[in-house]
Amino acid sequence: MDKNMLADLEGLPEEDKLKMATMIDQLQIRDSLRMYNSLVERCFADCIDNFQRKSLTKQEETCVRRCAEKFLKHSMRVGMRFAELNQGAATSD
Repeated sequence: MDKNMLADLEGLPEEDKLKMATMIDQLQIRDSLRMYNSLVERCFADCIDNFQRKSLTKQEETCVRRCAEKFLKHSMRVGMRFAELNQGAATSD
């Protein structure tokens, strides 16, 4: 869990801190799984067009690799931008 989030919980009793930390961890896991599922669904829909073989063709494999790279780069960029906006909002308070 993020140390900044823990700092925001300083005024709470220990039991509540533990509950909040557990809840935040669960939300982060859920969001990670949601992102992974979105990646799989998107790249599968874009890259796989037939089921004539058990394994991917070279073209499908290349497409999936590029799709995953783009998806992850985009997700990282959005996360960085979100953090920048949050930091700017925190400093303007």
